[in-house]
Amino acid sequence: MAKTNGNVSIKQLKKTYLDGKGKPVFTAVKGINLEIENGEFMVLVGPSGCGKSTTLRMVAGLEDISEGTISIGETVVNKLEPKDRGIAMVFQNYALYPHLSVFTNMAFSLQLNKVPKAEIKKRVQKAAEILGLTEMLDRKPKALSGGQRQRVAVGRSIVRDPKVFLFDEPLSNLDAKMRVQMRTEISNLHERLGTTILYVTHDQVEAMTMGDRICVMNEGEIMQVADPLTLYKKPENMFVASFIGSPPMNLIHGELQIQDAQVTFIEEGGSGHHLGRIQLKGPLAEKAKTLGNRKIVFGMRPEHLNERSQCENEAVMTAPVSLAEPMGAETLLHLEMAQHRVIGRIQNDRLFKRREEVTLYLNLDKCSLFDPKTEQVL
Repeated sequence: MAKTNGNVSIKQLKKTYLDGKGKPVFTAVKGINLEIENGEFMVLVGPSGCGKSTTLRMVAGLEDISEGTISIGETVVNKLEPKDRGIAMVFQNYALYPHLSVFTNMAFSLQLNKVPKAEIKKRVQKAAEILGLTEMLDRKPKALSGGQRQRVAVGRSIVRDPKVFLFDEPLSNLDAKMRVQMRTEISNLHERLGTTILYVTHDQVEAMTMGDRICVMNEGEIMQVADPLTLYKKPENMFVASFIGSPPMNLIHGELQIQDAQVTFIEEGGSGHHLGRIQLKGPLAEKAKTLGNRKIVFGMRPEHLNERSQCENEAVMTAPVSLAEPMGAETLLHLEMAQHRVIGRIQNDRLFKRREEVTLYLNLDKCSLFDPKTEQVL
């Protein structure tokens, strides 16, 4: 059951680094606002240098705040020491004591706080049971795999019974198979404990599969906060569209041309070239008519291209294959338009040849239009 007062409120949070003379050098976090509900699994995701880890470290008390406030529960924690914030942090490098047993590593913070031995034993055994570490409590970290060491690091946090768990790229050091397993284990742990989690990662697959909501950051600012499906289906800007999804959304620069009730998207540099023209229809065409003749960025997800007709509002696209990547259950087709390369995710068990011309159906009801100047969705 979720703890009370595990909500995190971040208001106008800013982090500016200063030089030796006290002059601003670089602003890593630019006045962000974020509300994390009690018991929520919130993921901060973005490219390297976007400010996500700096934000986490300010919540943890490991980084000073330049401006703004952070509240955990009803308490503003700006001036509180990390140990007084009701948080527990899991680091990327495990940070285990190599000379101590698993039991002692997990119990260490409780021993420092002079918790009674019986209570320590009870908490460690409970955490070990949750994480499947019961048989390993007497081992040293060197006798454990990477995944087991990460579980010990998580267990060390669980025994502290925090209001908020903070995870800083905890799976980066694991191999691909172990990352998948640990994603599942951390998600199951959250469901079982119900404690608020603030989780930082650069891996959008981790973010999409684990978070209740995801906060996408770039260059110290929040781009969008939403549940995984909303981020994927309705990105608010071109950054989110290109960052979320693998392969990312195809973004094609061009312009709308409206003539005699016909709406056509013409790829930039594609005038007079049949590959660079997409006839719009249905709700997307109606939206385009309100925008008029103007420059635009056309967005389509790879899976919106199909070999067979799927719905009423479709555009037919014929293009040569420049590269085919068979993935087993699906194939990624790299298609040449007039100026852009478009990727389609095709559910097909046949092999495609290079330069083969394919005809695909584009689901227009799921496409997006963006402003090329503001990069916001229209």
